[in-house]
Amino acid sequence: MTREKITISVIKADIGGWPGHSRVHPQLVETAEEVLSKAKEDGTLIDFYVAQAGDDLQLIMTHDMGVDSEEVHGLAWRAFEKATEVAKRLGLYGAGQDLLKDAFSGNIRGMGPGIAEMEIKPRKSEPVVTFHMDKTEPGAFNLPIFRMFADPFNTAGLVIDPAMHMGFRFEVWDIMEHKRVIMSTPEETYDLLALIGAKSRYVIKRVYPKKGHKIDENEPVAVVSTEKLYQIAGEYIGKDDPVAIVRAQSGLPALGEVLEPFAFPHLVSGWMRGSHNGPLMPVPMRQANPTRFDGPPRVVALGWQISPEGELVGPVDLFDDPAFDWARQKALEVTDYMRRHGPFEPHRLPLEDMEYTTLPGVLGKLKDRFEKIE
Repeated sequence: MTREKITISVIKADIGGWPGHSRVHPQLVETAEEVLSKAKEDGTLIDFYVAQAGDDLQLIMTHDMGVDSEEVHGLAWRAFEKATEVAKRLGLYGAGQDLLKDAFSGNIRGMGPGIAEMEIKPRKSEPVVTFHMDKTEPGAFNLPIFRMFADPFNTAGLVIDPAMHMGFRFEVWDIMEHKRVIMSTPEETYDLLALIGAKSRYVIKRVYPKKGHKIDENEPVAVVSTEKLYQIAGEYIGKDDPVAIVRAQSGLPALGEVLEPFAFPHLVSGWMRGSHNGPLMPVPMRQANPTRFDGPPRVVALGWQISPEGELVGPVDLFDDPAFDWARQKALEVTDYMRRHGPFEPHRLPLEDMEYTTLPGVLGKLKDRFEKIE
């Protein structure tokens, strides 16, 4: 049957690395699959897929319960809890580190895992890309999402497709002050860039069409997870490793326009100990196993067609393409360049961004040794 509305939920968590912060152990994937399979059998889920990106377990689910469903969030929490039990038995590194609370309390937001969800009225053909990043922060999506939906040099449809010519609306979050603003492009492009260029504070949360688009103006066409673990826990306990969902085609950026921003391995924050800048490398899932200095940061793109019944037709491992070899090579060159800075900025993050890392513990030991300069 064709469903009137479908919810796509991508929920991820680092619940144990194998070894260190490198990758997800296969038994964690198997455990999560067992939990979600039962939920599909009992009708909670329409469909699901369990993926991995670096040391993050990724749950990709479709259902008809809407965004922030207690039942679906509780299901994800149970999958992570069961997988954490396996991680502890295997002695994996940082077992359960993203599960910041002892028990589920109705909504997984603020409990550690990252979440990107959207409820949509499926089009006749609904192409979707889920993006999965490791060793970086939510603001790493600012540049590529802007380019997809607002940069005519990236997205030709903004110029030649009448359905896109009016532009899009961007929901931007101030993740320090917990506020948001809606901005429209192209008319507010410069104001938007003034905010999202400060990617550690202002992050794109959602993109919406404008009134008059064939898609309802209140229905998101892109959404990014914006959970920052240090804002939740008050101290550095792990990288944010964001995820995103982007719809494509038919009045939206074409698939190639959605992927094109990642042909440039732009600098993002995170990498080793969440404390360094480095290039974002687009890789197939089998290569999303960061090892060099726990990096460099990676991004995986999984392509799907959402069937009228809500089934996940896929995935297609979209960066498993030699067309992205140059981006990977350039990322390696930038990695060499940045690493030669050692502990110096701009490879290491500026002090204001180091506040929630382990550096304050080092500086605290020296506090009483500083003398006033006359």
